Amino acid sequence: SQLANPKSSKKQKLNKNANLFARPFRRKGVIPISTYLRTFHVGEYVDVKVNGAIHKGMPHKFYHGRTGRVWNVTKCAIGVEVNKQRGGGVELWKDGKERRNGSCELPQKPFYINGLRYLLTKQGILSSFFPSKSPVPHKVRNKIIPKRIHVRIEHVQPSRCQEDFKLRVKKNDQLKAEAKAKGVKISTKRQPEGPKPGFLVEGTTIETVTPIPYDVTNDLKGGY
Repeated sequence: SQLANPKSSKKQKLNKNANLFARPFRRKGVIPISTYLRTFHVGEYVDVKVNGAIHKGMPHKFYHGRTGRVWNVTKCAIGVEVNKQRGGGVELWKDGKERRNGSCELPQKPFYINGLRYLLTKQGILSSFFPSKSPVPHKVRNKIIPKRIHVRIEHVQPSRCQEDFKLRVKKNDQLKAEAKAKGVKISTKRQPEGPKPGFLVEGTTIETVTPIPYDVTNDLKGGY
């Protein structure tokens, strides 16, 4: 079958992704050695950025540009946990199955005839659905599911998402140490920027400007 063929599966993975996985300008050629000398630790944040020159260990295009957390480190790959949002509305049934909105399996204003349940599908055809004692669905919309994937080190890079946070923590510790030495209590909470302070304009003369009344005779004479 087509799915069993590894060549066809690779084509499906790279289909229509030439621009997405293209190397940037003047960044083609041999991969620098610094890529392989990076050290990743469990718990760090990394950015998944696919390198189109390396087909091994390439993640799906959905994870390209996502930020995740390292949960495993292997010999030549990194385990990254990325959040994936399930859009379109997912209905989780009590029998443990998930069905998406828009499919013929989802009930949309069903009605009963002789104890059987019927519904109007998207094609406008009435079809027998299930008995009235079937499980009731529980809607779960925009569900965020943590996904754990393994990608090679060529496709990940250290993330800078916590740089501002770490600098702020270091600055707050310094301010707390200075306040403790002075015996003063301070608050390191971030406050919203308030309005600009008001000021009084002085040394100016007020000139009142009024419109000139319109005169028809003066206009005919060419006075305006």
